[in-house]
Amino acid sequence: MATDPCDACGAAVPIGGGIAGIWSSDPDGTGGMTLAFDDGSEYFLCFSCIDDLPDEPTASDLAELDDE
Repeated sequence: MATDPCDACGAAVPIGGGIAGIWSSDPDGTGGMTLAFDDGSEYFLCFSCIDDLPDEPTASDLAELDDE
């Protein structure tokens, strides 16, 4: 399974789908998602880091995650 690093914590996040999961009877899902902000920036975050964000996050909230 492919992975991408979380832009906040750097953890390897599994990316679901693709040809690798076609033959599996127990496919894994994606462990994160990309957040896009009004300023045009995009960040891929693991679900754990997303849980640490406020309800209406901004790009500056991600800088605070890096500091933790």
